[in-house]
Amino acid sequence: MIALTLFQPSTTAIAGSSLITALVSLLPLVFFFVALGVFSIPTHWCALGALVVALIVATVGFDMPAAMAGMSAVEGAAFGLIPIIYIVVMAVWLYNLTDRSGRAADVQAVFSAVGKGDKRIQGLLIGYAFCGLLEGLAGFGAPVAIACTMMWALGLPPIRAALAVMVGNALNVGFGAMAIPVTTVAKLGGEDPNLVGATMGRITPILLIIVPFLMLFIMDGMRGIKDGWLAAIVAWAGMAAGVGLTSNFLSYELAAVVGSLLSFAALAALLRFWTPTTPEDLRSPAPTEQLSGSRIMLGLLPYWLVVIVFAVAKLWRIGVDVPAALASTDISFVWPGLADVMGLNGQQNTSVTFTLPWLSSPGTMLFFTGLVVAIAYSRSEGRFELPFATGMRTLVTTVVNLRIAILTICLVMALAYVMNFSGQTVAIGAWLAGTGAAFAFLSPMLGWIGTAVTGSATSAGALFGNLQATAAQAADLPTRLLLGVNEIGGGIGKIVSPQNLAIAAGAVKSEGSESEILRKAAPYSLTLIVLLGLITVLASNGILGFLIA
Repeated sequence: MIALTLFQPSTTAIAGSSLITALVSLLPLVFFFVALGVFSIPTHWCALGALVVALIVATVGFDMPAAMAGMSAVEGAAFGLIPIIYIVVMAVWLYNLTDRSGRAADVQAVFSAVGKGDKRIQGLLIGYAFCGLLEGLAGFGAPVAIACTMMWALGLPPIRAALAVMVGNALNVGFGAMAIPVTTVAKLGGEDPNLVGATMGRITPILLIIVPFLMLFIMDGMRGIKDGWLAAIVAWAGMAAGVGLTSNFLSYELAAVVGSLLSFAALAALLRFWTPTTPEDLRSPAPTEQLSGSRIMLGLLPYWLVVIVFAVAKLWRIGVDVPAALASTDISFVWPGLADVMGLNGQQNTSVTFTLPWLSSPGTMLFFTGLVVAIAYSRSEGRFELPFATGMRTLVTTVVNLRIAILTICLVMALAYVMNFSGQTVAIGAWLAGTGAAFAFLSPMLGWIGTAVTGSATSAGALFGNLQATAAQAADLPTRLLLGVNEIGGGIGKIVSPQNLAIAAGAVKSEGSESEILRKAAPYSLTLIVLLGLITVLASNGILGFLIA
């Protein structure tokens, strides 16, 4: 199945017009979001239909050989399986181990104690601070999957729990997985990643200030904001200080990690002397018994162990460079049939190289954590008894229960790869880049579109890094600014990414609710991206010039 001819996409493939090419390229996305958001068709059918539309556009509109288009879809589905589905399954399994062992109630009791029995404050601790920490360390879907299961376990309504996490996590995505998105977009845009990261670290805190308030509103409307405004300000202050100072004076790779830790610590400190007004319907059940230290430790074992494992895997370089050692085990190869797929620059599209990260994958780290937890729980007796064999059977059950989510993610990633390799995504971006000075406002939309399609801010950087840099030079705009807002916009776009919707719905045990989540999530995502566009304009014309490093 090796291609016999080179394929190089064109941004004017249809009728020689960039406008017509871009509009036709939008058809798969329009089909998906209309079918899902307007007609509430099950997500996997929406994704399948959008994939068919993308294949037709690729082969008929862009003259991509059918075999190449088909193999693009196959590689996308494979990427959906590993690492994305691998991560989601292992994250949900971790929670299921806690639930199956009977320790989920202990976890609820611990967060209830820290959050003074207020589910909304607990939501800030988990969906804003803890999720941000996991995003900074791991990324690739694991933070949303884990935080959603924890939020759902608090007793929050599933849709609200999922929505709060998705919005709360969005602005950390650009700095996710040790800021891989920043490094990627800077490399492809020919800019110093330290300057791109520092610029992001100056802009992000401005948007971050409204996120805790949005989360309170999602969880409890205006009453939530009225009761929890002080907690929201304190959570933002810790996150903003950590992200801003770390990215500008320490290391942009650690921005989300330090910011999230400071946010959690600031909230915990506030709650030592401040108690929110908590309505009965959002009060965690009072503990019926005193928890021992060992019960607290074992109840939280999956979560504190995740942080330790990820921290060692991503940060440990004393004596042994653990990240490099794990990465050295990755298996990379050019996907069959795609060796002759070129990018706009005439060079081989880098995405045709498929990397199988078995030891370095966050999914493997979560699996290792799950094994340790299963072994530890198997030593318990009485009410918390969970034989090791039962714990492993729980993994099988988890896969079966997530089968629709697994299918959906594979189809969504197949759609993304077809659009990327055929040139549909880049055609949309090139059309936007041709708007001249107005591109300062539209620039974040490229990252938003890229992540909405692929589910990855890193992919959005790979797609549009060079395009942003070229447009910046043509319109006399600061390159580091446009590269930075590409990744911030990418994080905002992840709120409505089909992949993220499927992950969140699966994590809160509400498969099939993606259309409802999308309808409720879209206004938040659109509001944030418009605000980012306005900030970009003000920074580019000197009014907020201090935001550019």
